[in-house]
Amino acid sequence: MGNDIAYRLVLASASPARRGLLSAAGIDAEVMVSGVDESTVEAEDAFELCLALARMKARTVAADLPADPGILVLGCDSVLAFEGEIFGKPADANEAAKRWTMMRGRSGVLHTGHHLTGLVSGKQAEAVGTTVVHFADVTDEEIAAYVATDEPLNVAGSFTIDGRGGAFVERIEGDPGNVIGLSLPLLRKLLIEMGVSITDLWRA
Repeated sequence: MGNDIAYRLVLASASPARRGLLSAAGIDAEVMVSGVDESTVEAEDAFELCLALARMKARTVAADLPADPGILVLGCDSVLAFEGEIFGKPADANEAAKRWTMMRGRSGVLHTGHHLTGLVSGKQAEAVGTTVVHFADVTDEEIAAYVATDEPLNVAGSFTIDGRGGAFVERIEGDPGNVIGLSLPLLRKLLIEMGVSITDLWRA
């Protein structure tokens, strides 16, 4: 599929978890943070919001790059839909604790928008990965201890499954990578839409 082009993936995200997922899958992504103001984006629901943010991140970074036919820019953004509310990153520790008090023993839906842009081809592909997350019925003491680590302050929905928060998620339905921030099976499908094989991005 690669047409002898040397492809490079640029990740329009500051997330070390996303970069780590790609690295573990054999892809050395270059990171360029978009710097977009996420608060300016409004959407009716979590599904539309995460896709709009992913699109904006990718296009903002792509606009600053040289016209190289091998560069593909990937923007991702995750939000949690919980009982009609949209949870991005919490504003502070109090908000994170309040969310966990609401979420414990219940379920939410984690949406991650993925947007891929080809710099020269002009091709674009996008999709949303969706995973159902079932939270453990954690105690007040566990919530306080977890929030005190600062881990939930830096992530959508105020939780992770690849860190301390993994103990507080009883099960998920869907791709675990999507909850961490990037679905590799979904990325593979988007690359195919662009005429690129994911194997073209593997490090030598």
